[in-house]
Amino acid sequence: MAKSLSVADIEEALKTHRAWKLQGGKLVREWKFKDFVEAIEFVNRVATLAESAEHHPDIDIRYNQVLLGLISHDAGGVTNRDISMAARIDKEFLPK
Repeated sequence: MAKSLSVADIEEALKTHRAWKLQGGKLVREWKFKDFVEAIEFVNRVATLAESAEHHPDIDIRYNQVLLGLISHDAGGVTNRDISMAARIDKEFLPK
């Protein structure tokens, strides 16, 4: 089982992933889209990425806004696995 990171370790890691925030004990990031269909397409792409990584984010959809939350429930907090997943999501979905 992965070990949860300290707040200081998480804040250090987030220096390279500035759009992600530590909130409520998990890494969170909000994405905004043109409309609901575009938001759902994004969620489906995240689902495929998450399934291949065997690490699934919490997902909250509000019309054209999607909130992703990353936490390793089995470790009771944020782990390196969550940081890695945030990096994979950024790499996949940030403009080149």
